[in-house]
Amino acid sequence: MKKTSRVLTLAAAALIAVSAFAGCGNSSSSAGSSNDSSAATSTFDTSKTISVITREQGSGTRDAFVELTGVLVKDGDTKTDNTAASAITVNGTEAVITNVKGNDAAIGYISLGSLNDTVKAVKIEDVEATAENVKSGDYKISRPFNIAYKGELEGLAKDFVDFIMSADGQKVVSDNGYVTVSENAAYSGSKPSGKIVIAGSSSVSPVMEKLIEAYKTINTGAEIELQTTDSSSGMTAAIEGTCDIGMASRELKDNEVSELKSETIAKDGIAVIVNTNNTVESLTIEQVKAIYTGETKVWSDVIK
Repeated sequence: MKKTSRVLTLAAAALIAVSAFAGCGNSSSSAGSSNDSSAATSTFDTSKTISVITREQGSGTRDAFVELTGVLVKDGDTKTDNTAASAITVNGTEAVITNVKGNDAAIGYISLGSLNDTVKAVKIEDVEATAENVKSGDYKISRPFNIAYKGELEGLAKDFVDFIMSADGQKVVSDNGYVTVSENAAYSGSKPSGKIVIAGSSSVSPVMEKLIEAYKTINTGAEIELQTTDSSSGMTAAIEGTCDIGMASRELKDNEVSELKSETIAKDGIAVIVNTNNTVESLTIEQVKAIYTGETKVWSDVIK
């Protein structure tokens, strides 16, 4: 009996040891799986050189961003974009997100409506980048979404724009995270058939795609081709007549205003984004400017 009791005691001790070991393993695994937790972010190396991601020339998002942050310097009619030569230039919103997601020392900027949880939006002057804060004016890095066209709109093009500016179209705008600009009545157009081409800004394109989808459920005879490029290309296409409606995620330039008519269909914030492992929570506009001009080079200069 004594021998049996001793065997049982040893077996129980072994089971307790195994359970304790398994418990330790589970705890470690749980902590390691939370990449966005304080356990991960507390190890962020602030001595790293900031990897600056910017958009291509012709991008309306870049044009608006550099002007609103002071990276663009105006001297009379001369405008100089002082984005650091070391900045990595990429084409399109998704490319910015991909670069920031894959590099924990990176910083970039994108349309607020394109923000997702794979990256982190930094507060600007302690104000969150939200549609509500853009609408109130508290979030300072924001810009218009414009469409432009030559002459007077007719037929399908006019009816589609009427839909965009109606209560139905503006609901699509707000449902996708952008700020509405019109309080018109519900859409009551004639639903003409035909085909139009819309071209331009990759920032405006996502909400335009949603507007097209919504409109085509109402007007099944409409064929609308969406060509995504950049704001400058969109305005050029509208001027040259290779598209019916151009898209720009910025104010129109003087040479474009002289050739085109324009309407603001929504407002959008420009979110300054970093990797989810980065511990920075808020930046001032001056700090953003210093980062993008190359004056501030390492994260420890802005993370204290």
